[in-house]
Amino acid sequence: MRHLFQSFSQQSQKTTSKTNRKTLGLVMGLVVASWLTGSMILGSINVPGVSLASPTKSSDSAHASMQQHVKEHGFAEIAKSVTPAVVNITAQKVMNSNFQEGPFDSFRDFFGKPGMPSPPQEHFGMGSGSGVIVSPDGHIVTNFHVVDGAKTVTVMLVDKREFTGTVVGTDPQTDLAILKIDAKDLPYLKWGNISELQVGDYVLAVGNPFGLSSTVTQGIVSALGRGGMGITQYEDFIQTDAAINPGNSGGALVNTQGELIGINTAIFSRTGGSQGVGFAIPASMAQPVFDSLVKNGKVVRGYLGVGIQELTSDLAKTLNLDDTKGALVTDVRSGSPAEGAGLQRGDTIVMYQGVAITNPRTLQREVTRTPVDTSVDITIMRDGEEQKLSTKISEHPDSIQLASVGKSVHESALAGVKVQDLDQRLAQTLGVKGMTEGVVVTYVEPGSQAERAGLVRGDIISEINKEEIHSLREYQEVVSELTHDKLALVLVHRNGNPLFLTIKV
Repeated sequence: MRHLFQSFSQQSQKTTSKTNRKTLGLVMGLVVASWLTGSMILGSINVPGVSLASPTKSSDSAHASMQQHVKEHGFAEIAKSVTPAVVNITAQKVMNSNFQEGPFDSFRDFFGKPGMPSPPQEHFGMGSGSGVIVSPDGHIVTNFHVVDGAKTVTVMLVDKREFTGTVVGTDPQTDLAILKIDAKDLPYLKWGNISELQVGDYVLAVGNPFGLSSTVTQGIVSALGRGGMGITQYEDFIQTDAAINPGNSGGALVNTQGELIGINTAIFSRTGGSQGVGFAIPASMAQPVFDSLVKNGKVVRGYLGVGIQELTSDLAKTLNLDDTKGALVTDVRSGSPAEGAGLQRGDTIVMYQGVAITNPRTLQREVTRTPVDTSVDITIMRDGEEQKLSTKISEHPDSIQLASVGKSVHESALAGVKVQDLDQRLAQTLGVKGMTEGVVVTYVEPGSQAERAGLVRGDIISEINKEEIHSLREYQEVVSELTHDKLALVLVHRNGNPLFLTIKV
């Protein structure tokens, strides 16, 4: 049994009741049990990055020279140069007695009994993680779940100065968040070139594990392009054996030139601590998210509109394919660029804009980083024959609101509610057969009008004031037209059963 746990440090600020303490103790017991089976622990969170040039022979030589220099002279100079740019982040949050996972979990923990949501017991707690200064004027990159739901964010520099952090933007799909502090002439890290990174290269992880500031650990790159972990929606992780522990959330992974090559994000562990298997979001993903959030307040991703899966040997044989390379199309969204191109279920995409597609993750990476309105060429295999198609990439529906869903929804008429599109995976998880349209409630703020009305995480909203809701975009359009201080009639589906709620706007 695998669970996802936030690995930044948390401490309760308010004494809970005996019942709550017993509940929390039981949760921690379950956590320990899961560690024994091998847990994925969130290190504190993808838009795949821009295309980077292949290293030249001269850059290879310089790279090898730097690695040799470090091997001979150690890491002291690098550590000294990078630690001032890594900060400690403390987030005050409203916490519940029941264990809360991130906004994209499987919703397996919200019902005490079917149809009987247990009311959360609100208290305040402190979450502690790390962040990386990436500009001299105070922009900081960290993990989304370090600041998710935070009422206040405090940033402490290495010199012990403290600042109030403002959340510039968040991208839950990559577990990234951008903060800003009011300061100037700060030490900062430059983004590194991931294309020059190789398995076996030396790296340093810098952060604040267990609240111990400016901790530096050393290791190597164990693997590149790790995906399918279930940590974030978009995954292309750098795997390292540099020690990453709770509190390293959002910290820096740097190369031997002191450049930022990754944001420390997760560890795989049987004990809850580092066991030499850590994961960092590569700079090639984090930097475009940073640039887009700072410039636009949201992350814009390209959209093709297909469901895809890995090919197996048996599938390849059945589809008359020579190997298992490519992305097998399982679904074509109505009205999508894929439909316009003529893609069909059962096609195998093997080439996209001149890039060989080796697996679904490769296609996802290439599509999401394609600028909107770009015309693209796609090569597919259909019935054993190669065909070439073309289409124009559109903006991913999630890009319109979901990249900043926390801020956008909290500022909407239904304050304190976060939602996301319902898809087949979520519908199956929630046990809703045959329902693939609507929005799923991923968070309800304690004490909000929505919570008082009975809205709970996992509810599927299909109508508001008798206007049908098919997507996140429609939800935002309808909600934006609601009248303040009036009651909204909301139709939700809970455990497969329809239920009307009235929520004061």
